[in-house]
Amino acid sequence: MEIRFQNSPAETRTMDTEALRKHFLCESLYADDAVQYVYSHYDRAIVGGVKPVNSIVALENHPELRAEYFLERRELGIINVGGKGTVNADGVSYELEKLSCLYLGKGIADVVFSSADAQTPAVYFLMSVPAHHTYPARLMHKEEASPVHLGDPLTSNKRTIYKYIHLEGIKSCQLVMGLTVLADGSVWNSVPPHTHTRRMEVYFYFDLPAEQRVFHFMGEPRQTRNLILANHQAVISAPWSVHFGCGTSNYAFIWAMAGENQLFTDMDPEPITGLR
Repeated sequence: MEIRFQNSPAETRTMDTEALRKHFLCESLYADDAVQYVYSHYDRAIVGGVKPVNSIVALENHPELRAEYFLERRELGIINVGGKGTVNADGVSYELEKLSCLYLGKGIADVVFSSADAQTPAVYFLMSVPAHHTYPARLMHKEEASPVHLGDPLTSNKRTIYKYIHLEGIKSCQLVMGLTVLADGSVWNSVPPHTHTRRMEVYFYFDLPAEQRVFHFMGEPRQTRNLILANHQAVISAPWSVHFGCGTSNYAFIWAMAGENQLFTDMDPEPITGLR
């Protein structure tokens, strides 16, 4: 588990490319038959990746958590962006197709991940945050997520939003989670940009061709910086930072948030004309 501490706006202004990537980019979330973790001190969120290929993989505990098991005081959101797979939680099996989401609540002790086919393995993205209450485990497929179509081809941001874990969806303590799929020919996400100082956020990019990249913009609205991401990489967005991006082709991304509230619409817009 890699540990990342918080960075203020003042110190972030002084960072070069290498420093920005070190503190905010999750560059290597996947290794075959293993769990990879990045612990962020922004709202104590843990970002993770699991790719079971030749064997099942257990959700491992870590000494940093000072817990008997990983979900003793935490909740977990799981979205599969690969082939069909199964998650077994305390003896109950959940089958996840691509873009299915599984929520596991506080108190679940044993969690294992597997793939139906080693040639097209499941690729699980994980987001875990502290929890003070136990909510029931729940599986939701993308067809159940009330997809919303937004944007316009004229501004290159036609997209479909799937909300999974939120106030009107899967219940959680503080986790909010869903994903956005951009249409062919659309490349811009999260425009107009915004901040929400009450919540941190993680963007995980997927379905991006290997030879393409996403330019993810971050930083204060009038002190913007950028990170260049490849497929299956994630960026940690501080509560004070904007988070929007543009790709060299269309792509999809998971958004996962934690903090003071679960209101999807709680955001402070930053007009394009005011960005610097």
